[in-house]
Amino acid sequence: MASSSPRGSVQGRFAAQVALTPDATAVSFDGLRLTYRELDERANRLANLLLERGARPETPVAVLMERSADMVAALLAVLKTGAFYLPLHTSHPPERIQWIMDHAGAPILLADPITRERGLPEGGPLVVVEGGRESREASPADPGIDAHPDQLAYQMYTSGSTGEPKGVGVTHGGILGLVSDSCWEGGRHERVLMVAPHAFSVSTYELWVPLLHGGQVVVAPPGLLGVATLGRLVTEEAITGLHLTAGLFRVVAEEAPKCLAGVREVLTGGDVIAPSAVRRVLDACPDTVVRAMYGATETALFVTHGPMTAPYTEDGAVPVGGPLDDVRLRVLDENLTPVPPGTVGELYVGGSRLARGYAGRADLTAQSFVADPFAGPGERMYRTGDLVRLTPRGQVDFVGRAGDQVKIRGFRVEPAEIEAILARHPGLAHVAVVARQVEPGDRRLAAYVVPGPGPVDVEALRAHAARALPDYMVPAAFVVLDALPLTPNGKLDRAALPAPDFTGLTAYRAPDGPLEETLCSLFAEVLGVERVGVDDSFFDLDGQSLLAMRLISRIHAELGEDLPISALFDTPTVAGLAARLGGAP
Repeated sequence: MASSSPRGSVQGRFAAQVALTPDATAVSFDGLRLTYRELDERANRLANLLLERGARPETPVAVLMERSADMVAALLAVLKTGAFYLPLHTSHPPERIQWIMDHAGAPILLADPITRERGLPEGGPLVVVEGGRESREASPADPGIDAHPDQLAYQMYTSGSTGEPKGVGVTHGGILGLVSDSCWEGGRHERVLMVAPHAFSVSTYELWVPLLHGGQVVVAPPGLLGVATLGRLVTEEAITGLHLTAGLFRVVAEEAPKCLAGVREVLTGGDVIAPSAVRRVLDACPDTVVRAMYGATETALFVTHGPMTAPYTEDGAVPVGGPLDDVRLRVLDENLTPVPPGTVGELYVGGSRLARGYAGRADLTAQSFVADPFAGPGERMYRTGDLVRLTPRGQVDFVGRAGDQVKIRGFRVEPAEIEAILARHPGLAHVAVVARQVEPGDRRLAAYVVPGPGPVDVEALRAHAARALPDYMVPAAFVVLDALPLTPNGKLDRAALPAPDFTGLTAYRAPDGPLEETLCSLFAEVLGVERVGVDDSFFDLDGQSLLAMRLISRIHAELGEDLPISALFDTPTVAGLAARLGGAP
């Protein structure tokens, strides 16, 4: 007998919470605070409008919106119609967003004034959500549409090995299984800071754990957050719980660990967790719990956890912990035979939280979701592709990936998808994409290309990739080779690939004056290069979002200037920032 999902639906659990705490604050954003009653009424009006536009159970409604209280109401409204939400990442290239819309069958699209101004994909009916004004004439009554636990609640697209994204369908039961876990007990997640994009599976925790427990979602401003802004929000909003990807956690630990003081629990994961970062945070915030988390979109987010408290001693790698409630972990060999503790095997996950599968891809679903021979008929396991070992205490130690898939900045990336995109560029004979570790926890992509009859324009190739791929999937370095090295068996010989140059300096121009000298020094320090000229672009030197946060934090510490991260994106050179700052340190 297959294990049953938790009973009910997300909207049903929310309605019950509204009845319990109607006047408690549910969502806050940029000075706006909505009670549970107000959020419920706003979502009801939008849900009734969506029903008029054709939303139905088991159909997608796309959501292309920046982080805001409106976005929270929009996701809840979609569920109240019985449909499932299809979150679209606002920073992804238009070509990728359009592909997802087409793959989903041109669904209804929810946008906001900001995303509408930038340009919207083609699809079904458009609803622009703006403070409830779009649905003012609709009824505030709850539509009264429940959902079965096995119905889809959302569908998120992740990197796919076939060269196209794959849509992971997560059910109401999967979300409720996560929300009902005992790890959230103890009041540590009363006020949760939402910093992840709603198209990233961590948003499942940030939204539904607080909202279905009577807590508060504190929505961070749109875009990337600097360390100073993060610290300010933590203090001003009295944040009790939040999730930081392993990379962001490391940046905060190194730049300003005390900004997490007062937070009862910090969750982190998505990549290798640096033990030194855990120690720095717990030394600075001894009353805070740091909890290692592991999971995947296919498992409705987290499936393991490992709490760490002060005093903390670095002792090798940080385990990803033991199983959450109603989660079955199997460490198996290639014959699906359990391996003994201490032996490396592939991790399989069972239980009620597994996703339904991949939309329109029965072949991929069959490969990743397999029958569980250790449980009853109808039970499934998700093949994670991660190599792990069990410690004598039953904790899971992450070892590496079994296949080619890699983690870049907390996102799972299939190099084959990047290779397929690059191969569409004219003039290439062969292409291979591999991940290179620059330092522990910092993995970057390198593309090795073999030209066809003519030369390769690397900058045109980079631009081609940027038009079709999210920024974290665009290779940081492009290496032109006469031929790809092969093993005697005819496979790519990764060990023989030359080390890429992750710098891309323009003609060097020296700094002029103390301000430019200071900025050049900070650029070089953060980027790990010998020198930086005033005209060198931070992003051409393989600067990325986490390093941008680190640089802005260093500028604040050194110069006393509190710049937003957007300033670096607008003016990514020393000369540009110096002109913006307009003075000497």
